[in-house]
Amino acid sequence: MDKDQDSKKKIKRRNILKGMVAAPVIGLAAWELDYFFRRRKNKKKGGIAFQFSEDNKTHVDRSETINVGIIGAGTRGSQLMAALGFVSPKHIDGLKKRKEKNPDDKAYQNFLDQPDLGIRITAVCDIFDVRAKAAIEAGANLYREGTGGKMADKPRRHRTYTNLLDDPKVDAVVIATPDHWHGTMAIEATKRGKHVYVEKPVTWRLDETYEVRKTVKESGIVFQLGHQNRQIDSYRRCKELVGKGALGKVNLVETTTNRNSPNGAWVYKIHPKANESTIDWKQFIGPAPAHAFSKERFFRWRCWWDYSTGLIGDLFTHEYDVVNQVLGVGIPTSATASGGIYHFKDGRTVPDVLQIALEFGDDDLTMLYSASQANSHNRGKVFMGTDATVNLGRSLEFFVDRNSKIYKEKLKKGTVKSNEPAYIFDPSKGIDGTTSATERYFAERGLLNTTRKGRSFSTSFLHLEEWLDAVRTKTQPSCNIDRAFEEGIATHMATIAYKEKRTVYWDKKNEKVVTENGDEIS
Repeated sequence: MDKDQDSKKKIKRRNILKGMVAAPVIGLAAWELDYFFRRRKNKKKGGIAFQFSEDNKTHVDRSETINVGIIGAGTRGSQLMAALGFVSPKHIDGLKKRKEKNPDDKAYQNFLDQPDLGIRITAVCDIFDVRAKAAIEAGANLYREGTGGKMADKPRRHRTYTNLLDDPKVDAVVIATPDHWHGTMAIEATKRGKHVYVEKPVTWRLDETYEVRKTVKESGIVFQLGHQNRQIDSYRRCKELVGKGALGKVNLVETTTNRNSPNGAWVYKIHPKANESTIDWKQFIGPAPAHAFSKERFFRWRCWWDYSTGLIGDLFTHEYDVVNQVLGVGIPTSATASGGIYHFKDGRTVPDVLQIALEFGDDDLTMLYSASQANSHNRGKVFMGTDATVNLGRSLEFFVDRNSKIYKEKLKKGTVKSNEPAYIFDPSKGIDGTTSATERYFAERGLLNTTRKGRSFSTSFLHLEEWLDAVRTKTQPSCNIDRAFEEGIATHMATIAYKEKRTVYWDKKNEKVVTENGDEIS
């Protein structure tokens, strides 16, 4: 076969897969089609056809409405509201216009087809008046109609999060505030018996991590940490491959973050209506150090330790949780970190270049994380085993190691080659419609959409759905308080290691972060 013919076959396969992702209903699921292509190729060139478990989700009765309160309605908060099925009529108008300009644009239909989660948005709290108003409008758009369409009752705006938590018409809360409020709000919500979905990282301070776990365990509420990567098909498949022993023993994992734009470094636009009259600055500061009113700090809070943990809390947490999801390694035995502010000389205090090494001594594993906010080369995630390597993102590529014992005979026969993927899974090639550098970054990692039996879904929708279904069935979701505690401790170990420029350790017996001498770090 010549190169042109081979290229045409690859293009045909890619286009079919891409079309399947867009189609709401189709005979074969994306994974089945991928398996078909792979098996057909195996007959000619070799490769490995793995069998994977199917997504056999049980039906959950959603006849009883869950009343949800939104705390924090900024960029991420509004994205979560959309995942719950609530956007403003103007947003619907925009989706319709996109459809008119491009008949192949599926965004509007996909949103209409998004399953009803059986909830109502009954309350919102945001300290920026403009965002609060937008959230109220979106929260009333129960019927997903455009301007002039039918609207439900407006959710009540609460000026403080404590008032929202005291609202008897709120059963569960979604917390999407700046990081320095996560722990405090989660604890207070839990004490009031509200079910909690909180964005990562779970806490801003180390001591809060223990308190969040304690209150959740004592209360019996359903808790979900916002790592929507738990829903990504390729990650789930990687976990199955590891469980099957297909990689051999995994001793090293490399994960990365690469961005190269102001937006990717959190230099977000400042709203023209932002001022001391429209923003409750005192409430924004909360547990953080006192500081004069600053629009930059309000909109770009991730750039300062005062309100965040920078790359560690915002992006490393996703990478750590993937490793924990796939390998189940829990809390690292030690953490080391280095880096600095090498590119964005704009007054920020968090690094824009960062290296983290986590050791998992009980599992004979090292996890390496490196990040740059001054380069956009996509390096992905690499799981390295004694017999195979997996390159993991929204797709999965499986490479047999040339010195593998498991695949020794296949290598000898030439049915697999170490320099070619023996198995490929890619359910979502297209990232059409994403515009910002941040969106492209998350799309490349599969954090925006994934597939379920041939249909494309927002990973945030699936993660919220899992949480709400767990509330109804009184079960545990995938990123429950135990997983959240592990993420929290790992995040704080890396932060402390960076700030104090030394290796820190986990005392497993006493559940404490300690120095090399065993002294507790608080």
